[in-house]
Formats: sequence, structure tokens, C-alpha cells
Amino acid sequence: MKLGILFSGGKDSTYSAWLAKEFGYELTCLISIFSKNPESYMFHTPSIKQVKKQAQIMEIPLIIQKTKGEKEEELKDLEKAIQKAIKKYKIEGIVTGAIQSIYQSSRIQKICDKLNLECFNPLWQKNEEEYLAELIQNKFKTILTGVSAYPLDESFLGKEINSEFINELKKISQKYKINPAGEGGEFETFVLNCPLFKKEFNIINKRISSTGENSWKMELEVE
Repeated sequence: MKLGILFSGGKDSTYSAWLAKEFGYELTCLISIFSKNPESYMFHTPSIKQVKKQAQIMEIPLIIQKTKGEKEEELKDLEKAIQKAIKKYKIEGIVTGAIQSIYQSSRIQKICDKLNLECFNPLWQKNEEEYLAELIQNKFKTILTGVSAYPLDESFLGKEINSEFINELKKISQKYKINPAGEGGEFETFVLNCPLFKKEFNIINKRISSTGENSWKMELEVE
């Protein structure tokens, strides 16, 4: 089955793409949404332009759709992008990185139903701590590019998701009740290397900015 991957360059969408390939599906294209709204309800924004380079080293075609990022309205732009993938690449289904988010999964499912597509959520209801451990076991090198929840702060930007980080995050999650996988927007990530990539990325430039109270993002340039 030919699948389109909703792709942000972060851990959830990249790991879901890898799982879909492991299950025997064809990764036909990547679909990325470039939102002008850094607080988008649906879409990842830090370092989003670097998905172009990730797509190149995966050797998978990339569809880019821009959106203003207005709540609910941005879903129309997502639907446009998926329609392009149907027309150009004949996809039969969509892969998402949803884990627990009913908000995201229900809206994507609605679009898939409308367009007569299968909707695959390989991470759905997976235990977050087990999932993070799987990332390490399967050689995913992932760093944080955004944080938006106390006590996470600027010092967490660039941290790699490794055993030390998981132990630290477990303590923070228990005390402050944040999602261990960051699915609520507590943190966002960028994948530097994984089994889907032909090589590991090197960071050649980065720019950190504050996007609000207890909120920072890091824009990367990689090669």
C-alpha cells in the first residue's frame, strides 16, 4: 500500500514512518505543513524548513503546503496537501505520529474518511517512556528544538534524547505532570539520524529565540 507520511522532521513522524516501512508499507511521499503560526494547534514549527534536507537523504518526494496556522482553518490546508499527494503519487493512506492526542488524530481521521484513505497511527496509545526507549534502541538520534512547559527552559534546547534525558524527564513528568513524549507541545524535536537516513546530519548553525513565557525554540541549519 502506498502511504503519505505527515512529516515534521521530529521524532514522532519520523519514527512512525520507519515503523510503517518495517510493517511492509511503501513510503511514497512526505507531506509537510509550513505554518506561519508558531503556536499552531496541529503542526510542528521549529526548524520545519530542514525537512527538505531530511527528505533528500531519505530519497522520498516531499510535498510542502503553507498555512496561516489559524485554528481549524489550517485543516483545510492539510486537506489540500493530501489531495496533491493523491493526485501526484496515488497514495492510499496517511501515516501520522499521533500518540494520545484525540484533537489531532480525530481531525486527520475525518480528512482521511472524506478522501477515502486509510489512516495509520503506529504510535497510538503507546506508553510514552517505552516509546522514548525504543527511539534509542532503534538508533534514532533526536534533539530538542522547542520547549513550552515549566520547568523546561532554554537549557534543554539541543539536548539529545538518551537514557540520561529519559531519566531526567521521568522525574520532571511525575512532579509537574507534563507529557513524557512532549505530545502536548511541552517540547519539540528534530531527528539528526535514524535508519531511514543515508547519513547523519551535522548542525552548522542555530538560532535560539523566546516565543513567550516559558517558551523557547531553536532554528537549525544542518548539512
